[in-house]
Amino acid sequence: MHAVGTRLDAGSLRGGPRRRRDDRLVGWLFLLPVIVGFAVFYAYPTIRGVWYSVTDYSLLNDPAFVGADNYRKLIGDGQFWNALKVTGYYVLVNITVQTVVALGLAALMHRLTRSVVLRATLLVPWLVPNVTIGLLWAWLLDPDLGFVNHLLGVAGLDTTLSFNSPTWAMPLVALVNSWAYTGYTALLLYAGMLQIPQHLYEGAAIDGAGEIRMFRSITLPLLRPILALVLVVSLIGSFQIFDTVAVVYGGKAPIPETRVIYYYIFQQAFTYFHMGYAAAVAMVLVVILGVLTTVQMRMLRASSSDLG
Repeated sequence: MHAVGTRLDAGSLRGGPRRRRDDRLVGWLFLLPVIVGFAVFYAYPTIRGVWYSVTDYSLLNDPAFVGADNYRKLIGDGQFWNALKVTGYYVLVNITVQTVVALGLAALMHRLTRSVVLRATLLVPWLVPNVTIGLLWAWLLDPDLGFVNHLLGVAGLDTTLSFNSPTWAMPLVALVNSWAYTGYTALLLYAGMLQIPQHLYEGAAIDGAGEIRMFRSITLPLLRPILALVLVVSLIGSFQIFDTVAVVYGGKAPIPETRVIYYYIFQQAFTYFHMGYAAAVAMVLVVILGVLTTVQMRMLRASSSDLG
């Protein structure tokens, strides 16, 4: 036994210290599909978009370099600024309604019930395709045959609630999309609330704090990183509003009050074939979203959490 132990010790000494396993190659292999997908579907189209934005391109001719002409034209384009203003109004209404209602729903689920059936029900509107949602609400809000206007008429109220109304069109689009996405947003916030230690609420209740006070003093501060994520995702998604507007107007050009920036880009590219100008508008939108996202993340201190 002593001889065997001696031989083992000698062998281990000859072999030297055991080298640590290098898993970097395996890590890169797992990342490879994501990197390829990002390069093909994001990086390459972005580079092409930057190039097209400084060219005169109409799908019928080869791109001709024009420098900053598209961007100079954009500055004096009233329709672009109107589309940006309409989109900003939509984003403000959509994010405000969606976040406030989702916070309320998440808080009620967290403090009153954790029913799986309720959570599944909240996801139903989010699972319905946006095209179906647009068609459904276009029928419900039809000025002649719509069920909503019929109920308003029975109640003796104004029955001009329609997507063709300059006054109601954009609020209706915003509310329809808020209805579709609020349940999903509520579940994200609810998941964040589950990470908050329960003993904090118990201690606050012993001290006599009510539900509203605990929501303001415990839930909101500790929910900040998740809330920042939800707001950033909602902001980017709200600026991408297109399908609801396109479906509601059935291929017809929407009224100016609902011509959002994505629809304006679509019109320039595939209706008027101004591909270079459409790419320039898209690049400006990328910069706007980048600035707004950065400001939002810094204001909400998204990288830090009070749970630590």
